[in-house]
This record gives sequence, structure tokens and C-alpha cells, in this order.
Amino acid sequence: MVDGQEHRTCGRCGTEIALRLASCPACGWLVHSDELRRLAQEAEAASQAGDLSSSLTAWREAVALLPPASKQAATISAKIQALSRQVDAGAEQSTHENPTKKRPSWAQGGGILVTVGLLAWKLKAVLAFVLTKGKVLFLGLTKSSTLFSMLLSAGVYWTLWGWKFAVGIVLAIYVHEMGHVVALRRFGIPATAPMFIPGLGAMVRLKQYPANPTEDARIGLAGPIWGVGSVVGAYLIYLATGWASLAAIARFSAWINLFNLLPFWQLDGGRGFRALGQRQRWFVVAAFGVMWFVTKEGLLALLLLVGGVRTLFGKAPEAEDSTTLWQFVGLIVVL
Repeated sequence: MVDGQEHRTCGRCGTEIALRLASCPACGWLVHSDELRRLAQEAEAASQAGDLSSSLTAWREAVALLPPASKQAATISAKIQALSRQVDAGAEQSTHENPTKKRPSWAQGGGILVTVGLLAWKLKAVLAFVLTKGKVLFLGLTKSSTLFSMLLSAGVYWTLWGWKFAVGIVLAIYVHEMGHVVALRRFGIPATAPMFIPGLGAMVRLKQYPANPTEDARIGLAGPIWGVGSVVGAYLIYLATGWASLAAIARFSAWINLFNLLPFWQLDGGRGFRALGQRQRWFVVAAFGVMWFVTKEGLLALLLLVGGVRTLFGKAPEAEDSTTLWQFVGLIVVL
């Protein structure tokens, strides 16, 4: 309602417009024209400054203010798709532009060992990011909903397994969720802060859908990739100190992140699977099978079954995404 009314007046022809409408049904005047103009200027300025993530954020805000079937919405959606591809290719472009940051020689080959190596190489970059800009990990803690739900979850787990295990698991889940948050911010997608649900982990609610399957896969797999950092960190500290609780935290955290790779529904693995072609999906299924045979981990049998069913009966895109493939397989092997 505006000033107690259920309608607004068209600024061009004077027609009364229902508040739910984004344009005048009589003359097509855009209700949010001034805001759209401001967002467009903001997006263009950010692009010219090389800040593609901020540009994406502005364009996503703009498209939400437009009638979905309008030409303007189609034009801006195309801009979002193009910018999303640029953001996703940013790391590779910077590697090509800077000859001092070339991929190591082992990255020129193929096979599972290379996927593991590539994942480790990426994790090295993630670790460097955390060490230099670790403040991003504290972003969620500034939100009362995140902090209070974390404390509630920790309290529930404390009653079940003791405070050491409870604190470790909650922090591991938090790192996983912040991986999603950082990826969402990179692609300019508005979302809530992490919300913890005792017994079910945590979640981040997206306020807009990803622009394409590749973007969705990057956001989905970012959680387990960051999660590997907490798993490895806990295990390394266990090796240095011998604290058994840290070994248990590392083991359970690895299990949680591996479970999230289940290629089903809105789980991280399901989102990653959407970007994989048919051949690539079979490769992931094979990785599930091989690691189940090697480790005898029962969870991998479930992943193998669901992945096989999804590959046999699900519809795969024609386009293939090699980055999603090696991230997916590398996570399976490491976890």
C-alpha cells in the first residue's frame, strides 16, 4: 500500500496501477523507472571499473523490478548471462594475462590424479584468500539470526556429544555455508545469511535464481570446497596435538560434505550435476564406484546408486562443463 492506498498513479497517463504491477497496463510506463535508471548507471560504472560482481548485483536488482515478459527484462537477463560467464572465467583470464601465474605442468594432463591435483591447487588459492581476507569468515557472525541459530545448534549437539565436538561441527558447517555465501556474492546474487537448523545442518536462502546451470554449479560446489578446508585443518591439528576430538570432527565433517555431493534435488551435488553432460555424469558415477571400492565407505554406495539413477533417467544438458567435472571428482576423492 502507498499512503494507505492499494493503487498508485501512472506518472505518464494518470491511470491507476495495482501495486503488484511493475508497469502501467495502459501506456507501458515502468513504475520503477527512476530506480532502474540509477541501477543501470551503477552497473555500467561498476563494469567500467572492473568490478563485475557489483555490476551483476545491480543488474539483478534491476531485473527484479521489471515485468518478467518485457523486452527490458530480456535485455538485462542477457547482460546477466554474459557477465556471469565473465565472472566465472575471471580466474582463467587472469592466469592467461599474468604469465607469472601459470598452472603447474601436471595440470596439462588428464585423469583422476590431475583432478585431485587441480582441486588441491584451487584449495591453495582458497587458503591464501582466507589468510589474507579472513574477515569474510566473520561476515555471517555479524547477523543475529546466524549467531543465535549457531549457538542453539551447538547447545543441542553439546547435550548429545559434548562441547568440543559440538563447537567443532558447528564451525565446520559454518565454513561450508560461507563458501556458498562468498560464491553468491561473487555472482551478485542476493541471499540471506546462514541459518542453522539443529539436526539438519544449515542453509542459505537465495532471493534470486542463478542465471544458468554453470553458475548454479559454482555456487553449489563452493560449499564442499570450503568444507574441505575445515576438514583438512581439523585433521592436521589432530596430527599435531593428538586430540581425538579433532579426528572425530574431521571425520564427521568429511562425511557431511560428502553427503552434500548427493546428486539429488537442491543438495550441492544435485546443483553440480545440472552442469554436467551425459558422459561427464558417468565419469562422476565411476568416481563414486571406485572410491567406494577403495574405502568401503557406505555413504559412497548411496551416492553411486543415486548418481547412476540420475544419469540413466535424468536429462543432461548438451553443453559440458569441465571445471564442474574436475571439482566434483576431486571432492569425491579427497573427502
